Amino acid sequence: MRLRLTLIAAILLLCPGATRPPGLPGPVTDEDYRPVDQAEARLGRLLFYDRILSGNRNIACATCHNPAFATGDGLSLGLGEGAVGLGPARHVAPEDMPEQRIPRNTPPLFNLGARDVTLLFDDGRIAEDASRPSGLRTPLDDSLVTGFHSVLAAQPMFPILSPDEMAGHNLENDVSAAVHEGLITVPGGALDILAGRVAAIPAYRQAFAAINPAIAAGRKIAFADIANALAAFVSLEWRADRSPFDAFLRGQAPLPPDAEAGMRLFYGPAGCSACHSGKFQTDQKFHAMGEPQFGPGEAGRFETNSRDLGRMRVTHDPADAYAFRTPSLRNVTATGPWGHTGAFSDLAKFLGHHTHPATGMEGYDIANATLPAFPEAKKDDLQILKSPDDVAAIAAAARGQPSVNLTAGETAEIIAFLASLRDRASIGGRLGVPDEVPSGLPVDRK
Repeated sequence: MRLRLTLIAAILLLCPGATRPPGLPGPVTDEDYRPVDQAEARLGRLLFYDRILSGNRNIACATCHNPAFATGDGLSLGLGEGAVGLGPARHVAPEDMPEQRIPRNTPPLFNLGARDVTLLFDDGRIAEDASRPSGLRTPLDDSLVTGFHSVLAAQPMFPILSPDEMAGHNLENDVSAAVHEGLITVPGGALDILAGRVAAIPAYRQAFAAINPAIAAGRKIAFADIANALAAFVSLEWRADRSPFDAFLRGQAPLPPDAEAGMRLFYGPAGCSACHSGKFQTDQKFHAMGEPQFGPGEAGRFETNSRDLGRMRVTHDPADAYAFRTPSLRNVTATGPWGHTGAFSDLAKFLGHHTHPATGMEGYDIANATLPAFPEAKKDDLQILKSPDDVAAIAAAARGQPSVNLTAGETAEIIAFLASLRDRASIGGRLGVPDEVPSGLPVDRK
């Protein structure tokens, strides 16, 4: 049997046009990515690991997006401002208690420099929009300062301005005070304060002047300059297109037999590619898949509920209730827990749920998640799971999604295919973790 499957894989490699499953994408090329300035990426690397971009100077982008955890944090719902430690060891600190968990699972950063990436966040709250003065649609609307090179460059604003993620709470620092007062993009606002912090450090001033003639000629460093450097770094550092699947698509090597069988299921009867399509296995659209919800949700501070209505929070269309963006599957076997709340720490169990969206929440056990203890949280983590009405609403939203019955063997084959999407060199990154950063603040490393 193994010899026969190996021969099939060899035939696939030598004669791909005759035997490729329908929907199989073409190979990824350099043209699929936006160009990256290497010097700007090296500058962005320092900023990514520098805690100076947080209100209290105690958390960096890399704290929650760490290469030691495949650009995530290994948690179902992360702990941002006020917590200490990295990955699953991160925990609340009594002397600076967080107000709540981060409402959604930390997304991985692979291939965000691809041209196909035109919107970000699970609800698509930021997106390319040529009709806007900034070229972007965001929750800041037209007050968004211009100068961002891409949607990826605009993304860092939101965790940096979030009280729970990086800004800090209430009036405990100048950034959080500005956010609290709604002073974001104006002179002296939160983004201006952060740009001023960076500009006050000679090494950063020199690095920005070296890559930007306008800054060399005397223009102030703006937050958009910082964000563009961060985007350049992420684009370069976590480009992932050297997996076994990529080698197969380029005609360089066959897939292992179990991965080849899983690929045929994925692009065939299992129906995975209906949403996980294209070169990066995502249609960039939004689907209600009935995923379990817990934690604080995306409700406002003044709201007592813990619902996360997903795309509906952006469009205000009830048809989008509980719909979330299809994630890319590159390096997916390394990026658990899985789901927009990280509801499953076991990929096989997640697939079992995902193939039965309308009924997958039945009997869900929170023990499937990876959640550090947080008894002081202001909202009950299990509020939604305890509410029959909320559970029913999530299931109803997913009712139109097809169910697929997979045997244990077929599930294992699909996971073998997903493992073939793993680009091991990309997980640790190309430039790596710096030994130090210009601010002199500690660098997060495992």
